[in-house]
Amino acid sequence: MAKKQKPEAGAGTDVRGVDLSEVKRVLAFMQENGLEEFEYERRGMHIRLKRASAHPAAAHRSAATAQTAPPHAAAPAGAHERVKEAAQAEDVHTIKSPIVGTFYSSPSPEAEPFVVVGSRVETAQVLCIIEAMKLMNEIESDVAGEVVQVFVENGHPVEYGEALFGIRVQGKK
Repeated sequence: MAKKQKPEAGAGTDVRGVDLSEVKRVLAFMQENGLEEFEYERRGMHIRLKRASAHPAAAHRSAATAQTAPPHAAAPAGAHERVKEAAQAEDVHTIKSPIVGTFYSSPSPEAEPFVVVGSRVETAQVLCIIEAMKLMNEIESDVAGEVVQVFVENGHPVEYGEALFGIRVQGKK
C-alpha cells in the first residue's frame, strides 16, 4: 500500500478534497472586492463562503454599493413618482436596490416568495434576491414593519437605487 505524502510547506493543503490555498485566494478576492458572500462549483465540489459583517447589514451594504455603483445611476423615470406617491400616501420606508441585477422574489422558481404585500417583516429579514454576475445577493430589510408595496416583478432587471419594497415601519399607522 502506498504511503500518503505530506504536503510541502507553503503548498495548498487538501482537507476532504478542498484545496485550502484556493479557498484562501477566494477569501482574499472577497476582501478586495467587498463581497460578503461567494459561491462556486468546481470539479463536483460546491463551496459557499459567507463573511461575517463587522457593521450592521444596512450600513455595510450602503458602503459597499457606494464603491461599486456609479453615483449617477438611478431608477427608471416614472418609478420615482410611484415611490414618492406611495411614501407620501402611506408614510412608508423604501428599500432600494443596492446593486444592478435581476430581482427574484423567492429562493427558487418553485418556492413561495420571501414576502408579499401584507407580510410582517423584521430587521435583517431577507426580502428578495438580486442576481448580479451569477452571484445571488440576499437583500434584507433594514426596518421592522409591514410590506405595503412591491415595486418590482419577479425576474425583472433592477437598477442601482431602484425602489424594491415599501414598508410601513412598525408603530406607524
